Amino acid sequence: MTQFNDLDARLLVDLLRDRIKPQKSLGQHFLVDEKIILRSIEIATEFKKPISPQSHILEIGPGPGSLTLELLRSNARLTALEIDNETVSHLKRVFPNVEDRLVLNNQDALIGNWPSDITHLISNLPYQISSPVLEKIQNHHLINPISIIILLVQDEFAERMAMKRYDTRGPLGMSLWLDFDVYLDRKVPSNCFSPAPRVNSRLVTLLPKEREKLSIINRKLFRIIVKHCFLNRRRKIRTSLSKSPKRLNRVKGWHKEKWNNAILNVFSKVVDNLPEDWPNLRPEDLEPEHWVILTNTISSN
Repeated sequence: MTQFNDLDARLLVDLLRDRIKPQKSLGQHFLVDEKIILRSIEIATEFKKPISPQSHILEIGPGPGSLTLELLRSNARLTALEIDNETVSHLKRVFPNVEDRLVLNNQDALIGNWPSDITHLISNLPYQISSPVLEKIQNHHLINPISIIILLVQDEFAERMAMKRYDTRGPLGMSLWLDFDVYLDRKVPSNCFSPAPRVNSRLVTLLPKEREKLSIINRKLFRIIVKHCFLNRRRKIRTSLSKSPKRLNRVKGWHKEKWNNAILNVFSKVVDNLPEDWPNLRPEDLEPEHWVILTNTISSN
């Protein structure tokens, strides 16, 4: 079985750039650093989710095929979603005769369904679709669990995913916390790409995590409440909650009047397992577990 010994990341990038001019609108900054590419695969093994011939990997935005090459060398099955027509043609030229292991779809990753049997999702995500891709990952994972997700994203975005510091806490990380533990890995300088982006990147791992307190939570209401409060993160939580969130009516059964009554009830009583003076704290002062308790308390009124 061919292992594409005549190919490497730099050659694949050069072959594609001979045919296209990278488009900023598609986030076409192509990774050429072999060590970072190999690190993406090493991470799966370190988390005891090694890639094997029984694995089915989803790759979003393969571009020139730098990561695709190493994933194929692992002998796993691979589904790759690529939106750019010329890039799809390039990938078919450089990876011929592997139809048994590579399904290449000319598809917007945000539209349509993903395979139901994905075990690994490993991708260098275009920066501008990182947030909606994460939302789709969570929605897919709820129905078809994925064992591990390894992504290369913008460094600042990775920090907000992991929430290791108070100033990085926000709706993105709180939403991911519902389903995953997030681990930061190597920083990736801009010179590891061709063409080089203006910002650095970072490898980040999402490992599924079941949380006992989430059995009854209204996820849509949770996200709306968190986003509503973090829109003005310097305001006290009391001030933010005193006004109903935008798009509240997108949550079944909720409207402004119901919200106002629920908040009055919540403010009038002690909420177990929340900090004593929680209404006068800022959003970043609450842990993810606190937002779950607060959401469930509001929902029950």
